[in-house]
Order: sequence, then C-alpha cells, then structure tokens
Amino acid sequence: MADATLTISSRNYSSWSLRGWLVCRMAGLDFDVELLSGKETSTRAELLHLSPSFLVPRLTHGAVVVWDALAIAEYLNEVRPAAGLLPEAPADRARCRAVSAEMHGGFINLRSAMPMNLRAQIPGFPIFNGARGDIERILAIFEECLSRSGGPYLFGARPTLADAMYAPVCSRFRTYDVPLPFMAETFRDTILAWDLMAEWTQDALAEPDEIEELDMEF
Repeated sequence: MADATLTISSRNYSSWSLRGWLVCRMAGLDFDVELLSGKETSTRAELLHLSPSFLVPRLTHGAVVVWDALAIAEYLNEVRPAAGLLPEAPADRARCRAVSAEMHGGFINLRSAMPMNLRAQIPGFPIFNGARGDIERILAIFEECLSRSGGPYLFGARPTLADAMYAPVCSRFRTYDVPLPFMAETFRDTILAWDLMAEWTQDALAEPDEIEELDMEF
C-alpha cells in the first residue's frame, strides 16, 4: 500500500489536479490516486468555476491532510527537501515562489476564456483582450526566467515548482493555437515532452469524459 493518497478530479480539465500530481511525482512520493467522479455536483462546480481554492487536489500523507496545489508543494518541500522542488540559490527560490504564487492567484481571464482541455486542438482560436494581457505577462515571466537560468526549464536544468505551476498553461497554448516567440515556444515544447506531463496526458486521453458542460465547441 502506498504511503499517501492524492485526490484529484478530471485529468483532462483540472489544471489544479495536474499541478498537485506533478509536485507529488517530482518529490518522489509513493502515492495512490483517488479520482472523483465528474458526475458529482461539487466536482463539476470546481471545474466550471476553475477554482484554485476547492479542496482538490488533496493529499493525505499519514496523519497529514493538505489541499491546494501550492500548499501541497510547500508541504512536500518541507518533508522532502532533497527532491529539489525549489531552486538551491536563495534568490532563485524567492523568484520561483513569486512566479508560482502569481500563477496561483492570477490570470483569471486566461483561465476563463481558455480552460484546460488536453483532448482539444482548436486552430485559429480568437484571443480576446483580457486573455491577451494574461498571456503577455506569462510570456514575460518565461523570458525573464529562461534568460536568467539558460533553461531548458524555468530555473535551469531540471524542473521545479514553477514548471509544475505553468505546465497547464503550456497545454493551453497548444490547445488554443497561441502564437509564441521562439523562447516560449521551445519552453512549451519542453514541458509537453516532459515524461511526467506525457504520462498525465496519456491517462487524460484514456479517461471517460463525464463533464459535458466543458466539452463544447469553441
């Protein structure tokens, strides 16, 4: 039996579940996955409102129960500091936390206009002003971090919490055919080719689709 259980909702639609799962795998945690049914009213509401404050993902690790992807990451960084969820240098750790928190609390227009949907490919998707401003800020974060670190990940040679937090955005950039400058495009492709992201995507594509409200034409 695994040491822990991570409760998630839809792999295809839930960006917060993806973030929580990524940090657990990055930390080397031995855990089982409990998947909530999309037919449950509370699960459907969480997905439709794109809420980071719903109690999924939720990690149960022995007597500890912690929810919210960012809180899970901070807990895992405390109990497994050698996993490297945060960069080694203090200034980089601070920047990593800052850009991760910015994703956690911001970019509402992008989330609303371009929900995560790993199954979809929508060429020529029209990007409206609110989402465009969010995209521009995300691209600025990518450029700044990658220019400082040299890549291929935001803080250097290996992925950190920040990469997990921005991984769903990279999937959105592919789903909605967002044109990207070379550096951001290369980073997007690096994240999408990441073995953990590929594993999650494969499972998402095989998952029954129970959320009819989100399976719509754009």
